[in-house]
Amino acid sequence: MDNTENKTIRKGSPDKRAKIIAAARDLFLSEGFDRSSVDAVAAKAGVSKRTVYDYYGDKQNLLLAVVEETSSAVMDMIEQGISDHLWEFEDLEQTLILFCEQIVAASANGSSDYTALIRLVMVEAANLPVSFFERLDNATEEGIIRRFTEFGQTGLLEVSDPQMAAKHFAALTFLLVFNQPRKTGILQDEQTKRIITEGVRVFLCAYAPRTVQNENQPSY
Repeated sequence: MDNTENKTIRKGSPDKRAKIIAAARDLFLSEGFDRSSVDAVAAKAGVSKRTVYDYYGDKQNLLLAVVEETSSAVMDMIEQGISDHLWEFEDLEQTLILFCEQIVAASANGSSDYTALIRLVMVEAANLPVSFFERLDNATEEGIIRRFTEFGQTGLLEVSDPQMAAKHFAALTFLLVFNQPRKTGILQDEQTKRIITEGVRVFLCAYAPRTVQNENQPSY
């Protein structure tokens, strides 16, 4: 592993930092962390090797910076979905479906931050501190937990443990979609819609108030 002498890591130019992060993420995903050198990152970013060391200290810190920056983009994506769908709505099932579909659609476009994050975390788990995973889980679920807590308070859901409810919800819906083999075309869209819809309904079977379930069967 690349090392550098103990010294103060400087903040540096935001533009250079962004280029270094983008280059490192591309290389870590395509070549793997161990096979990606600081020299290669510097060359791809168009900066000197010394600049990479000055900004990030060593390759381990660079990996952590890459994953944390990507996770920040993921959290922004989830918060946008919450803002768009989980505040004002008429039908809880439908709005939860739309929320998940927006997250999946956002991850499939542009830089695919969520997909990139999942891949990096899974492949490079041994190179990341244990504390990172707990922080990532908590941060990613924080907005959903807040809304589920409020849904419990208003009687839309029965949630004794909002954090566990958020984990169940994610696992049954958009995380399940991300774990599917990659396909293209209409079949993928139909499969995604089916996974999300059935996942939301299973979630509501467990967390919708019993009176609501009885009144609306067989909806859930």
